Amino acid sequence: MRTGTPPVPAPARHGGAGGPALLLIAHGSRDPRHAATVDALVHRVRALRPGLTVATAYLDHCAPRIPQVAGRFGAAVAVPLLLNRAFHAKSDIPAALRAAGADLPLADVLGPSPLLLDALDRRLAETGLDTACAAVRARTGVVLAAAGSSDPAADAATRAVAETWRRGRGWAGVEVAYASAAGPRVPEAVAALREAGAGTVAVAPYLLAPGLLPDRIAAAADGADLLAGVLGAAPEVAELLLRRYDDARLAAAAPAALSA
Repeated sequence: MRTGTPPVPAPARHGGAGGPALLLIAHGSRDPRHAATVDALVHRVRALRPGLTVATAYLDHCAPRIPQVAGRFGAAVAVPLLLNRAFHAKSDIPAALRAAGADLPLADVLGPSPLLLDALDRRLAETGLDTACAAVRARTGVVLAAAGSSDPAADAATRAVAETWRRGRGWAGVEVAYASAAGPRVPEAVAALREAGAGTVAVAPYLLAPGLLPDRIAAAADGADLLAGVLGAAPEVAELLLRRYDDARLAAAAPAALSA
């Protein structure tokens, strides 16, 4: 089984400078690869938007935590490094910001977005799969391997991403699998794609950084032909973070402009 690794190529430089700081809020992990990936992503965001102050705070496991960072800036926008609007986005991050006394605009989570589908394609292409060829896509089944959530709306959002990816790219099939919470698991999804007639089966982790859950997905992917890397510091993820930042910044500025 070939696997893809997430290299960090030199980013293109564009965009303006200044504005409120971007406070990237990541979950954190005991695995040092997690923080290293977040650092690489921050480096890419800074390169895309020279002059923009970008800082990182973590919910758990890593430092600095939100109270250590949130008060450093006169103005900032908090951007969660999360794919789905589940418990961390709905409860943990707002509660942590309130506890820190940080009345900051809070951007939306990253997913869903066409940019994430582009990042998934990128990671699959790094395994050697010819994702640009329609005939290759038509005989390839993909397992979209996500973390999983106890929030039904979050899992429904992941299934919607899978269906959009299948229809938009013309894959033979896209099956969702989860590394935690309820099934199906990766081997079940691989088997379903084989049974449906997929000639090649690839596993694409719908996760942002290495750690326990990506390792669990990789260990369960023996039955697949290809295993892609996590989304990581893909250029599309950096661009999406800036879009979420811009949307939240403009939304926060609109009421002030109307009352001026």
